[in-house]
Amino acid sequence: MHYFSTNRRSPRATFRETVLSGQPDDKGLYFPESIPKIPSDVLAGLGGRNNEDLAYDVIRPYVGGCIPDERLHEICAETVNFPFPLVPITDRISSLELFHGPTLAFKDVGARFMSRCLRYFSEERRGKTIVLVATSGDTGGAVANGFHGVGGIEVIILYPKGRVSKVQELQLSTLGGNVTTLELRGSFDECQALAKRALADADLQKRAFITSANSINVARWLPQQFYYFYALKQWHGEPPVIAVPSGNFGNLASGVLANISGLPVKHFVAACNANDVVPEFFETGEYRPKPSISTLSNAMDVGDPSNFVRILEMFCHDKADLKRRMCAVSISDKRTAETMRDAHRNYGYTLDPHGAVAYSALADHLDGEPSSGGIILETAHPVKFDSVPEIIGREVEIPAGIRDLFSSEKHVTEIGHDYEAFREVILEKAR
Repeated sequence: MHYFSTNRRSPRATFRETVLSGQPDDKGLYFPESIPKIPSDVLAGLGGRNNEDLAYDVIRPYVGGCIPDERLHEICAETVNFPFPLVPITDRISSLELFHGPTLAFKDVGARFMSRCLRYFSEERRGKTIVLVATSGDTGGAVANGFHGVGGIEVIILYPKGRVSKVQELQLSTLGGNVTTLELRGSFDECQALAKRALADADLQKRAFITSANSINVARWLPQQFYYFYALKQWHGEPPVIAVPSGNFGNLASGVLANISGLPVKHFVAACNANDVVPEFFETGEYRPKPSISTLSNAMDVGDPSNFVRILEMFCHDKADLKRRMCAVSISDKRTAETMRDAHRNYGYTLDPHGAVAYSALADHLDGEPSSGGIILETAHPVKFDSVPEIIGREVEIPAGIRDLFSSEKHVTEIGHDYEAFREVILEKAR
């Protein structure tokens, strides 16, 4: 398996090369030259396969022999060693809970897979590897947890000041050691711009070995397909409609990839908050990035989603074909809060704000398809969001691992949107 850049001005790369570089030097994103088909016997026997074997079956073609099969199976087993339950909310809508990992967020899967791949590749080379990650909420915590204490690797996290929840911030900032946390006076898009600029800085790359742990990196992006296979393992009946809370669009892009590989899904709903660049694209045909807007569902506050280009690539930029497979809608904060209250009062289910956006979008979609059922991806535990208790009128039970964070010391440095200062942090960690 080889990968090409979506900008088509960089050389083809192996899986190993894409993981180590993070992003092509032409500032595009890596994309597989071909999309493998899942064997029919695997699809037919989904219900009987364990999660680690299924993950291995899905990811092996993308790795292309860059990791020995036995080691790759070990990596998959370590990546998915927690549950992914599909929980009914109503008779037509179920929630795939992706928050049972170590940082209570769906990003745990990609971060754990990537950290283990990078550890394997780092064994083959000398010197430090610098891992950059920009986060709007959960990515940074998952990456910090996945890489903490890994020898030869330094992690630098950028997050927007005042735009993540208290629990998210503690998960980002309390590890220390090989994890450096930077609080940027600005938006997530500005965090992402700094990280991308560093990855494209040829002079910096000569002085420090840098890669990205955002979903632009294929080792973070590709394993997110696992969720969809685990959902279908537990689903009964006709193929479901799946609503995905969508910010940077890596999660949805992986679901579409799984679908094109053969996983039966009736339709995808890109559930967005007030950051409506993609819903507007579906309506007008024009992609117009905007400054991000702060919302209740903060991890989706993205005004220029990087991974949407991968979705366009899957459909060869054919907008008509894209619209046959998926739709995109924008849900307001008011509707999000109403949905959280209604789900808690009527069904006893506590949604986080991101899951509530997906639930609201899916409920609207199913109103027009009375014979269909669907799945939402519940991407983070409600305890991670300061707004949940106030909205539903009761406290959310705090898991023991999170409770311990409140007495931990923070290690964080506040910075402005200054690339040279950020560059110096990278060089200092590379020494």
